[in-house]
Amino acid sequence: MKAAFVVVTWLIIVVVSAEFLMAAYAKYGLLDSPAYGRFVDRHGWLWLHLAGGVVAIVTGPIQLLARWWWERPALHRRVGYLYFGGVLTASAAAAGLIATTPAPLSIKIGFAGTALAWLTTALLAMIAIHRGRVERHRTWMIRNYAVTLAPVLFRLMLPVAIASGLAPGGALISCLLWASWILPLAMVEAFRRRARASTPPSCNAIR
Repeated sequence: MKAAFVVVTWLIIVVVSAEFLMAAYAKYGLLDSPAYGRFVDRHGWLWLHLAGGVVAIVTGPIQLLARWWWERPALHRRVGYLYFGGVLTASAAAAGLIATTPAPLSIKIGFAGTALAWLTTALLAMIAIHRGRVERHRTWMIRNYAVTLAPVLFRLMLPVAIASGLAPGGALISCLLWASWILPLAMVEAFRRRARASTPPSCNAIR
């Protein structure tokens, strides 16, 4: 039952993420679209952010789900560097976008908070593996990927919030930006606590 739940959860994540990527690239892919028009004077930052984001979203599940890396650690390491490269590229571009956006300060802070959480969890995952803490590295990678999916969740929450009667504006967007990565992290921690509670004490001691 637990294995089936994990498989279904990851399948939903992959499908929703794929739909998000197609929608995002369709939205900004047309040079005469209103969405692209908002970035016409800073399209370099936009495309760097999108490129780094797609690398992280696509390679994340490969790293977390595939079991071949136990037998091919060198390949896992290379894909891992590709993933971290995507995170760093998208985060650097996000800083450029935040610095040049005319959005309200609350929205800027919301985006900055997401980028900081993304970079921090990635850095802690990198530190863990360089210290040989494989299980801790995997835990931080799961947390990091939860933050990676923040834009996907934000895109789902915004229309739901508006449909429920909340007024679209800076306050709503700011709150949803924070919720888009805090809620997934809270769910990851709740799942980990439940998993540890159901694990025999001897196995927990090994961890």
